[in-house]
Amino acid sequence: MSIIDIYTDGACRGNPGPGGWAALLSYEGQEKELAGAEALTTNNRMELTAVIRALEALKRPVQARIFTDSEYVRRGITEWLPGWKARGWRTADRKPVKNQDLWAELEQRAGMHRLEWHWVRGHSGVPGNERVDQLANQAIDALIGSPLR
Repeated sequence: MSIIDIYTDGACRGNPGPGGWAALLSYEGQEKELAGAEALTTNNRMELTAVIRALEALKRPVQARIFTDSEYVRRGITEWLPGWKARGWRTADRKPVKNQDLWAELEQRAGMHRLEWHWVRGHSGVPGNERVDQLANQAIDALIGSPLR
């Protein structure tokens, strides 16, 4: 079985502020780029949205490697989620989990696939990560009508 590589990123100008998300899906030499933006959001919501939209684009169960520069996303899905759910969507210090709606959607979509989660350092020259950063920021530019970077 071939493996799909998925790079995802979120960006926000202000936190909260206008935000963008992007994903790059790569399979057997073909690539698909996805991106979008929201007028008022947070960086973490955009990081989660990028992965959700990438998984949503898959038409059947697959094996994939997801590359993200967000430890929040990687550790959330691989480490923290079971504890949050066991505590009724509360953190270890009993506060409500932020972005519960997106975590629940991500868990549901991720459960359909065989996924490996990889963290990459942002802005370190990893081509896929650099591309999704660019796409997420272009989505913000398109939303607000002018580049601010």
